[in-house]
Amino acid sequence: MRDALFGLRRFDEFQKSLGIAPNMLARRLSALVAAGLLERHRYSAHPPRDEYRPTQRGRDFRPVLIALLAFGNRYFAPEGASVTIVDAQTGVEAEPIIVDRATGRPIREPEFAWVPGPAAGERTRQRYARRPQPASRLPRREEVTRRRP
Repeated sequence: MRDALFGLRRFDEFQKSLGIAPNMLARRLSALVAAGLLERHRYSAHPPRDEYRPTQRGRDFRPVLIALLAFGNRYFAPEGASVTIVDAQTGVEAEPIIVDRATGRPIREPEFAWVPGPAAGERTRQRYARRPQPASRLPRREEVTRRRP
């Protein structure tokens, strides 16, 4: 996914970048297509050749990759980061965090809490019932958005 989001599209580009066997790459690309993260587009009929482009779901995965990169750089790169994210205009290194889209506030405890969602099963509801719960009535997203300056 990293390479696809970086702009690589063709099988040989992925293979050169990743340095893995063609059969393993074919399996990985097929799995990403099956998961809806990439879509396959035929660019040559003879011989048959495909490009792999990120879908909206794949593009929405970018923040997950950024979070994993930041985590890996922080905890698993004692010799220093091999890749960092910088501001494209200033070159200053960025420190990725996860924020709430409506308020812009960093999502961290205790300011934000995990609660069962509408599709939660009984086991999940019981698990979260044992934890301290946030305010009894949570404002709806549109109420919070209206309060923003």
